[in-house]
Amino acid sequence: MQRSLPGHGTTSSSSSSAHSALSAVRRTFRPSPSSSPNRADVDIADEDQELELADLADPRPWETRAPLKHYGSHHSVHSADHGHLPLYKDSHGNAHGHGDSAGIGMETRQRRAQAQVQYGEKEGDVTVSETDVLDDQGKWQKGHLAGPGVGGRRGLPPKQRIPGWKGLLMEHEEWVWTGVYTLLSMITRYWRIGAANYVVWDEAHFGKFGSHYINRDFYFDVHPPLGKMLVGLAGLLSGYGGGFEFKSGVEYPEDVPYTAMRVFLASFGVMLVPIAWWTAGELGWSRWTRHWVTICVLCDIGWLCISRFILLDSMLLFFTFTTVLGLVKFHNQRHDAFGEDWWLWLVFTGWSIGCVCSIKWVGAFVTALVGVYTVEDLWDKFGDLKMPIRTYVKHWIARIAALIVLPFIVYAACFKMHFLVLDRSGPGDAQMSSLFQARLRGNDFAESPLEVAYGSKLTLKNYGYGGGLLHSHVQTYPAGSAQQQVTCYHYKDENNHWVITPPWNADPVDPDRPIRYLLHGDEIRLVHASTGRNLHSHSIAAPVTKENWEVAGYGNETIGDENDLWVVEVVDDTHRSRKDQEDGRIHSLTTRMRFRHRELNCYLRAANAVLPQWGFKQVEVSCVKENNAKDVHTYWNVESHWNDRLPPGNAKLYPSPFWRDFIHLNVAMWTSNNALVPDPDKEDILASKPYDWPFLHLGLRMCGWGDGQIKFYLLGTPVVWWFSSIALVLGTGLVGWVLARMQRQYKDWMPGEWDRWLYVVKIAFGGWFFHFVPFLIMGRVTYLHHYVSTPATETPTQVRLESAPLDSRLGASAALTRVPAHAAPHTLVRSPHGRARPRNLLLWLDQALGSRQTRLVRNLDGCRGAQFLVVQGLGAGHLWARE
Repeated sequence: MQRSLPGHGTTSSSSSSAHSALSAVRRTFRPSPSSSPNRADVDIADEDQELELADLADPRPWETRAPLKHYGSHHSVHSADHGHLPLYKDSHGNAHGHGDSAGIGMETRQRRAQAQVQYGEKEGDVTVSETDVLDDQGKWQKGHLAGPGVGGRRGLPPKQRIPGWKGLLMEHEEWVWTGVYTLLSMITRYWRIGAANYVVWDEAHFGKFGSHYINRDFYFDVHPPLGKMLVGLAGLLSGYGGGFEFKSGVEYPEDVPYTAMRVFLASFGVMLVPIAWWTAGELGWSRWTRHWVTICVLCDIGWLCISRFILLDSMLLFFTFTTVLGLVKFHNQRHDAFGEDWWLWLVFTGWSIGCVCSIKWVGAFVTALVGVYTVEDLWDKFGDLKMPIRTYVKHWIARIAALIVLPFIVYAACFKMHFLVLDRSGPGDAQMSSLFQARLRGNDFAESPLEVAYGSKLTLKNYGYGGGLLHSHVQTYPAGSAQQQVTCYHYKDENNHWVITPPWNADPVDPDRPIRYLLHGDEIRLVHASTGRNLHSHSIAAPVTKENWEVAGYGNETIGDENDLWVVEVVDDTHRSRKDQEDGRIHSLTTRMRFRHRELNCYLRAANAVLPQWGFKQVEVSCVKENNAKDVHTYWNVESHWNDRLPPGNAKLYPSPFWRDFIHLNVAMWTSNNALVPDPDKEDILASKPYDWPFLHLGLRMCGWGDGQIKFYLLGTPVVWWFSSIALVLGTGLVGWVLARMQRQYKDWMPGEWDRWLYVVKIAFGGWFFHFVPFLIMGRVTYLHHYVSTPATETPTQVRLESAPLDSRLGASAALTRVPAHAAPHTLVRSPHGRARPRNLLLWLDQALGSRQTRLVRNLDGCRGAQFLVVQGLGAGHLWARE
């Protein structure tokens, strides 16, 4: 029976016989003699055609067949050049397409050959050597042949214009869904956000920190400053004056715009949903998979709840999402190295890393994900023998600059702004160096005498990074000498005060005699002002660092021994020349000195060893036996100084270098964070263990549980969290199963599909791994909200397992080829998988075009599967075929 297709000649077909289908292909698509003047070209075409048709007719299952010949490297099934199949033949038998008979001359064919994209399957990727190709009018089109890459967004052709409102929606489908999901996210995050008119959970901390920025009072916290500066900005934009103390559970007064502040911070949570939509698209997932991922983010109660308060977590999640988005965007530009978009997303990823690490140090986990990806990428490029050494070095330089230097600049800039804004003395002064505190407005350093004398009352600051003030209190050591504890404390307290006193065999300080200044080499006693105990050491092991000697408070003004004597050794003066230091005098703030025990020859030291709960988690002070002149933890300086017989100095003449303050504060943050360990003698009903999180064994009560108040309980959506956790287990097993089949030489994947799927698994599983496993080895106390950033990369794993079989059939490693609009309304489409289902191939075409703009005209290989399909494009002027 003869059937006529519009725009085609007659084509023969049978009901279901593969043999009749092959005959139809031979009759319809055999090259015309007029289109191939060279008989050798015709022979080549016949040979290639017969190989293709023989492969089409092969009845064996695809898994047992030999690999397909590579069709896209040099020839096209649509080209009449060199004797290949013409695009189509009209009713008069004339060939149309890329050959001379189609009205395209030799010059155009040569230009097309020069611009042809050469595809090579290296490591499963579609390697594009040229991305500039000619369109049907002979104009250059940028990047249209960069087909779908492995592990990334499929190469999308320009969308076809469909008239009417439906066409307008299809053309802007990406932004339509972005707007829909953003609107839904705003409704869920903003709905009755101010209903709880009292301080909820950690609003007591971060709201108060926002007040410090408005009042410009210096404070200390274990988290970097960017998130808290944004809290302060929210208060400033809302008209908050900074006078509220944010005590937990207290009702907000009318002059505190807490609702507006919550809305500002919840906006970061709103953006999580559209970013999830974009990221899923960049990963190349199907439309329904993208919807599923986005709905999971939209409806997760954990993310929704924690985004509605004055907390840092919404900002932490936002920048975690943007980092992953930047990573996959950058991955999709890997074939256009050093292009504009390549640089854009590389720099964006580095900027996002700097921001997420400036919110909380937990941001280092997503940084590790980017780092592992980068190392693997550079390692693969190291094995590319075709890549010039200079190009490889440029890749290293680009990544170092964008992913290491730029994030560090962003991180350091946040601290610089933090120091500039907080220029008043506040509750966190003691965490910083003495010179830093001297520049703050409102402190008492301007009244401190600059030169130290006997009888002076002072505080001693350890010069090590994160060092505290020499401190003592009436509590004693539970073991060892059982004498009074001596520690380092990071807050101002009267127990930090010590008095410079002569040794036992010297005359006491007489106010009526001339002032006797403290000099280098003097033997002194340091007497605790509050308890009268002498700073003392003896040959008893320290409680934490057993290799050092214990330091304690012992005796009084009448009782003591030779173990109370310390020798002052000046190291240097940071703001005086050597000539000015020849007098040997000790100066406040600037002189760095060491205290050597006269009897034991050990040095007073305070590192970052933290005492147990009986020592109130304060820093241990010990006497180190080793004489290491470069150990800054043995350096001390006078911070506050009181002596009525000495004139006040001008401490503001001595600036504090930024980088030292930057390092000092970060070490103090690290030390304080490590001190947040569970107390075995106290039950914390809010704390939980990491193994409680994946299956929501425990939640987190966020407020009081009074009968008359709105209650909040942090708990993830079970459908999302449970299935995500299950998918992790199934995904691990699936990878092992696939690897076993690959080892047994089963051909379940086309080249490139396995790499693409494995890339997505690495992103999803690696993100979960780096955000969860570190908490298993941390000693600090943990809560459920530490896990909220983990499902950000875990949830897609579940979705990916469901969508992987469909994507594998659609074939990620094929390329799109543009067909001139004047050629025909029908296009011959060849499936790269051999016997793929027509419906799956059409789904891929629909997805590539962004909407259903193709329809099957004829399946040339029966109903079971086809290598060749005839597809009609419904758009005017743009037809796309799959090779």
